[in-house]
Amino acid sequence: MIRPLYHRIRMAIVLLSLAAGSRVNAQEQKSLALPPVELTPSENGLVVARAKESFSTLSLMGSDLQPEPPLSGGKGETPEFTRETVRLKWRPSDPVDLYVILPHGVKNPPVVLYLYGFPTDTERFKDNRYCQRLVQSGTAAVGFVSALTGYRAEHRPPKQWFVSELPESLASTVHDVQLILNYLETRGDLDMSRVGMFGQGSGAAIAILAAATDRRLKALDLLNPWGDWPDWLANSPLIPKAERDSYLKPDFLKGLEPLEPVRFLPTLKSCPTRIQFVDDDNKATKAAEDKLEAAAPATTKVFHFPNGRAMYAVNSEGRLFEWISTALKSLPETKQPAAKEAAANTPTGVSAR
Repeated sequence: MIRPLYHRIRMAIVLLSLAAGSRVNAQEQKSLALPPVELTPSENGLVVARAKESFSTLSLMGSDLQPEPPLSGGKGETPEFTRETVRLKWRPSDPVDLYVILPHGVKNPPVVLYLYGFPTDTERFKDNRYCQRLVQSGTAAVGFVSALTGYRAEHRPPKQWFVSELPESLASTVHDVQLILNYLETRGDLDMSRVGMFGQGSGAAIAILAAATDRRLKALDLLNPWGDWPDWLANSPLIPKAERDSYLKPDFLKGLEPLEPVRFLPTLKSCPTRIQFVDDDNKATKAAEDKLEAAAPATTKVFHFPNGRAMYAVNSEGRLFEWISTALKSLPETKQPAAKEAAANTPTGVSAR
């Protein structure tokens, strides 16, 4: 009952905004598929505030996302690491919570962004044993979740979910990655010349897209990446049967063309990359898996495991995270620009490597 009530409230907000003089285009009125909104006071009363954002562009060009000052959620200490929670916000009603985990005894460590796939929430980043495994190789970890996932889906209408809004889910999270990197550059306690990203499922697809547009990502570790959208949407067991046909319509697929991992994976020739596939998990989407593997540069390390047990035997006890840590540490450390200079030089366009 709560979610339908929220949807009715959102509809009322839109109608109020129209009465107050704010502009809502015809498509928005038709579908009410609006970005996260909040009421903002103005001289005309309360109006709907929405961020301008392009879901067809990987870079921040075409979007106007203005970061607010970060809010610290506090720090926790263990013998092995310090964990800080930080809330970042550049869209109304859609804050991004970061878990910044720093290993003890390492000054300005390399850093890995961790993004697990839909529908994973942030719980693992609150687990001390898990965080210890993330940093045991001396690399810092930054965990977060993608758009329309976990707590970030709480303020959306009930029919909107990660796949129904797939262009937004992908593009807005790629934008998040760039803005998170901007924030991390201001901290001064990380080696921002050696940054990597670990992604699983949809998070791995987002990692590919983010690395294609932001050269600050120097290494990728991908587990069961999503991609090849026509095949994936046609066969993934994640898609409800009643909804599948709507995601295979030409208009929906066309909106995903600028966000196709198979298209961008070949551009990552100079980015050390590992892809791991658990074949039992990908039987239904094997055609998509094959296209992703074929698109990977020759320098990519690709591994197949018959099932999760076989993968666990190789990657348990934190060994899963050692590869990207080693890849980053093998890169030469370069002089990092001051925070203001780094912000001025933040990449805004798609850059093939």
